[in-house]
Amino acid sequence: MSSPARRVFLFDVDNTLLNNDRVTADLKDHLREAVGEECATRYWIFFEDLRKERGYADYLGALQRFRSENPQDRDFIKISSFLLGYPFPDRVYPGAKEAIWHVRSHGLTAILSDGDVVFQPWKIIRSGLFDAVEERALIYIHKEHELAQVEAELPAEHYVLVDDKIRILTAVKEIWKERVTTVFVRQGHYALDMDLVAQYPKTDVTIESIGDLRNLDPSTL
Repeated sequence: MSSPARRVFLFDVDNTLLNNDRVTADLKDHLREAVGEECATRYWIFFEDLRKERGYADYLGALQRFRSENPQDRDFIKISSFLLGYPFPDRVYPGAKEAIWHVRSHGLTAILSDGDVVFQPWKIIRSGLFDAVEERALIYIHKEHELAQVEAELPAEHYVLVDDKIRILTAVKEIWKERVTTVFVRQGHYALDMDLVAQYPKTDVTIESIGDLRNLDPSTL
């Protein structure tokens, strides 16, 4: 971009635009059917270990560890095919794309997400969200640590960050201060954990679902 935009609306993906809790639940059901309860439990142990190590959900990384522990087991094909063929468009929240289109006339829209370098982009593209933001997507390991890069990629006078994780919203607010409006979307298990939410200050705006963004005047954000 040659000059800063007036506003840039940054949208998280998992449990903000797309029901990732449902994706995880479907994968758990599939794992039990495909590889049995014991192997499914091992997969989720790897998954949680990697989440602690890397700070994001690494579905394919957990599958790689599962295969390393069971190199002769061919059931990993059933898992990988399930992940790659998953119907992500069906998990986009009602009103999510309309919310993006609602604010588009008042600034640029973009995705700002955490995740791995293969599955997270695949999810964003397959779900149709990549097209909804006109192919502007930034994916980092820890997005709250990459705000200088966000500014370089998408310079703006003001940012609006829409996210289900109040921890992320708080961290970004501490850095960008009045340059950002934080919008907390109360969807997904993080947003509905009242003990967790109570540990952080209130955000600038709170909505119950991403579709509620359509009821707000974008010029006031």
